[in-house]
Amino acid sequence: MALSAAAMPHLTQLPTAPPLPTPVLIVEDDALIQHRLSRILVTLGYTAASMCFAASLAQARQYAAQQSFALALVDLGLPDGHGTELIAELRATDAAMGILVVSAWSTKEAILAALRAGATGYVLKERDDLEVTLSIRSVLRGGAPIDPFIARRVISEFQQHSADGLPHSVSPEAPEDAALSSREIEILNHVAHGLSHREIAEQLHLSRHTVEAHVRNIYRKLAVNSRIRAVSEARARGLLGS
Repeated sequence: MALSAAAMPHLTQLPTAPPLPTPVLIVEDDALIQHRLSRILVTLGYTAASMCFAASLAQARQYAAQQSFALALVDLGLPDGHGTELIAELRATDAAMGILVVSAWSTKEAILAALRAGATGYVLKERDDLEVTLSIRSVLRGGAPIDPFIARRVISEFQQHSADGLPHSVSPEAPEDAALSSREIEILNHVAHGLSHREIAEQLHLSRHTVEAHVRNIYRKLAVNSRIRAVSEARARGLLGS
């Protein structure tokens, strides 16, 4: 015989989960990454109707002018500019917004610029879905997630300069594996000819994510933080024609 609620006063209803902050702005020009982030957000409980996708700074600004967003996932390398510009604008509009950078860029300059602009956290695209999911969940809970690779690098730099007794001013690392691979030189040649990451991916039959990873490695090996500097440094080393 089933007992009525009155007969079970000691039982209470479990609290429901707080509603997810919506809507979400996803700023990413790669359709595959858009689909990936959409899938991850769905696993967190978001619906397609709560997501707004922008493939450029101009489009993101247009959406931001039309409505307020509670959460933003922002790429840095966009067709018409750098994502840090948008981050600063979003942060100026809403000090409480969760803004997570999801990018292939891992240079110290890019990371610090994004955090100074107001990013809540930073995760690399190369991480698997679980790690990206945990980073988004952390932002939703008020945390400030930083990619483990980035955290290790920052800690290493602080430890190095603490031991030396020097102020914290670190130049980009020059790793032992600083020689560019043949694929990296091939990609850098396309960069020198002004091709975008998407165009390079189409030319070499690679994903845009893979091209971005190669470009990131090129920047790291050449100790630079821009396409122009990468091409200039590679030419100075005799890796590219003039």
